[in-house]
Amino acid sequence: MNVAAAVFLGFLLDCVLGDPEQLWHPIMGIGSMISFWSKKLRTWFSDSERGQLRAGVVLWFVVVIPSWLIPAAILYAAGWIHPVLAFILETVFCWQIFAAKSLKQAALRVYCALQKKDLQEARKYVSWIVGRDTAHLDAAQVTKATVETVAENTSDGVIAPLVFLLIGGAPLGFAYKAVNTLDSMVGYKNEEFLYFGRFSAKMDDVWNFIPARLSGLLFVLCAKPARLDARGAWKCFRRDRLQHASPNSAQTESACAGALGVQLAGNAYYFGTLYEKPTLGDANRPIEPEDIVRTNRLMYWTSTVAVCVLCAVRWTIMWKLGW
Repeated sequence: MNVAAAVFLGFLLDCVLGDPEQLWHPIMGIGSMISFWSKKLRTWFSDSERGQLRAGVVLWFVVVIPSWLIPAAILYAAGWIHPVLAFILETVFCWQIFAAKSLKQAALRVYCALQKKDLQEARKYVSWIVGRDTAHLDAAQVTKATVETVAENTSDGVIAPLVFLLIGGAPLGFAYKAVNTLDSMVGYKNEEFLYFGRFSAKMDDVWNFIPARLSGLLFVLCAKPARLDARGAWKCFRRDRLQHASPNSAQTESACAGALGVQLAGNAYYFGTLYEKPTLGDANRPIEPEDIVRTNRLMYWTSTVAVCVLCAVRWTIMWKLGW
């Protein structure tokens, strides 16, 4: 039961405090580990397709295993000193794993720039949270990119971490964040990472398969309390949730598009190359900056419902098992 309590309190801390910029964050450590081993492994293995594929597999294991092992060892040592210390540390770890408030704040930076009609500033802020090229985006495209990011990262930053935290505590939560960070750093289909990052990209798809679908369904269920179109969310979720090269990305984006009554996705440039992608949702109206605020509201409704329901389920299971 302590794990569920730590997860619940960690989520509350994230909602209130977010990620204080003055504090070192464990995800920065994971990012540094990825950068360190990427440089080493790419020189240790051959430049051939097979060599880079093997290097990418090794990279995944040398990053994910320590990301699980280190917090597990810290919590074990803390529990040996006193169970209360272990609970406090696990709560802090859960707080650091969730990313609801930081996601909201990142989106609101873009929203405020758009409200000021400062397109250059809006492009700068959206470039911090998306992988596509942003230098030539217009205001509508900046808005769309921000909405898509909030929708997709509701799964990556809240729901998926929640699922893994409740299964295996903070150690498994950090392992998931390592999987997700690997994908965001090396999981690209460009010349540099096509083979080296392939295993990381595929493993991210595997780990997010169930959480992404759960997140999409929760978007549909929470659309009405978030004062959005629940019927539209369900319609677009059923129709468009597989309309993406990734098996997971369109799960939340399609539901979000339907809830807002706008069209998302479509063609985009990455590293100077145009990628043709299908659209999600129906263009019932033009997208507008207020849709960023609406998506943030949907994200918080979805996250709160998920945390309350899944923590209650874990509590109930542990109580029934007498643990």
